[in-house]
Amino acid sequence: MPEDGAARPEERLERAVRAAEQALIEYEIAVETFRIEVENFSRLHHQKLGPMYTRLDELDAEIAEIRAARSGDPEDRRKADEARARVMPMPAVEELFHGWMDGDGLFPEAAAMLTDQQVRPPQRVRPSDEARKLYRELARKAHPDLAQDETERARREEFITRVNAAYGRGDEPLLRELAEEWAAGPKPPEQQPSESEELYARLEWLAQRKELLTVVARELEESAIGAMLRLAPDDPDRLLEEIAEQLLTQVAERERELVELRGQ
Repeated sequence: MPEDGAARPEERLERAVRAAEQALIEYEIAVETFRIEVENFSRLHHQKLGPMYTRLDELDAEIAEIRAARSGDPEDRRKADEARARVMPMPAVEELFHGWMDGDGLFPEAAAMLTDQQVRPPQRVRPSDEARKLYRELARKAHPDLAQDETERARREEFITRVNAAYGRGDEPLLRELAEEWAAGPKPPEQQPSESEELYARLEWLAQRKELLTVVARELEESAIGAMLRLAPDDPDRLLEEIAEQLLTQVAERERELVELRGQ
């Protein structure tokens, strides 16, 4: 027992853990705040500038298609197809699953059941004689009804569930492993860690959590929206206005170019 007034050996470690916990909390708040800023800016960016980007893509596709039609050059056609693909809508769900389902949107087994056709039977599993022997022995030894208390009954039920699954697959090697596991008996309860061990483990977890958050923060900063936010952290709305002005200029240039091409 330490004398009155003497510090315990773990007190310094406890202080370090508390300091690390507080630092992690502050860091998590900063990362989450930035994530929300990125999310909100992304939403505003899409709402305000999305239609302009869509208009630019459409104009680029029309310009490329006119040039390809006039030149007949396969390279121009390829570029036109790529430009058009950027503005085409996503395929519908049924198109994504074309070849997987029939015309009524049913998988082959379901369609067969509705039309009284023969459904492919599941593959049969025939456990070997040894597997059946192992299963019977394990079922007799580990049956939950042989338990004297609820803890032991729960352990037996969990074990028998694994035995039944292995037997259902005809997995003789796994049944042997389960037989060896049962013969070894229940695992002894784990030794409780000391106070110092718990504190060190907590410090390690805090360090790992900080590393994960650092990765998240870096990904946010390096994303397109995050990079834009870093250009104007104090006035992101003004940045959106500047980008909108640039896009409007590009749209006007494309529209003039399209008019000129159609007039030739």
